[in-house]
Amino acid sequence: MLRPFLYCLLFLTLQPLVYAQAETKDQEIAFCYSPTQVDVSYQSVLDLPTVAADNTVFYGPDPLQFGELWLPKSGLESAPPLVVLVHGGCWLNAFDVNHIRGLATALASSGYAVWALEYRRVGDDGGGWPGSFDDISLALDKLDLLEKYNLDTNRVALVGHSAGGHLSMLYGSLPRAKTNLKAVIGLAPILDIKIYSQGENSCEIATPKFMGGTASEKARDYDAATLVAKTVHPKSIIIHGTADSIVDPAQAKAVNSAQVTLIDGAGHFDMIHPHTLAFSELLKVLALTL
Repeated sequence: MLRPFLYCLLFLTLQPLVYAQAETKDQEIAFCYSPTQVDVSYQSVLDLPTVAADNTVFYGPDPLQFGELWLPKSGLESAPPLVVLVHGGCWLNAFDVNHIRGLATALASSGYAVWALEYRRVGDDGGGWPGSFDDISLALDKLDLLEKYNLDTNRVALVGHSAGGHLSMLYGSLPRAKTNLKAVIGLAPILDIKIYSQGENSCEIATPKFMGGTASEKARDYDAATLVAKTVHPKSIIIHGTADSIVDPAQAKAVNSAQVTLIDGAGHFDMIHPHTLAFSELLKVLALTL
């Protein structure tokens, strides 16, 4: 039997504009999401159909230190690999794990176990820098919490979107990440936080709030939080849209050693919407990595 995510890749290669649900021996094995939409809105992400997570797993004592865990429903021949998702939202507590559930559902239906992390953000006690990053680090250092769910914690990819991409790739620069993770994938990630803090869109102006001050006021903290001069995870992959108005595609070039794929015409939220070319690219990367 083909693994579900490989089945979807094959299906998308042969019929890229068709939605399909495949069944084998009366058992659902995959949903294949067709790349029919481009430059989608945030609202369209919120409107995605979702399946409730199978479990909530806390990685710390704070009520916000948890991850929602999805397990693939299809009949797999072995323990599925794990995708750890880190949602974005300008590091602000106005945006929570809810908006990444559509992506988590799509990945789970493609054969992956998915742990979508919540974490303290600006507006939460302990959120901001470095608390938000500390939460992500704590969660990734406690993958053994998931071993009882019959998934493969030796095949793990960390996937973060936007501000979550920043936190994810920053974790990937830590020496221990090289042994914990097979890959770190940034979906429109914020990489040069100093440059980003100088912008004027609604997310850029949240950067000093996250950092607790401007780049001139908190120079040492900004150095610690930026990816520019760091040695990133050896399997660092960036997927970014050329039409992104929230995180400039130029951010994708801030880390020279990362593999970068630019999706023509894709917007910021294409990265977390399963009916886009960005999601098809993510499926390919995961299949080749895990």
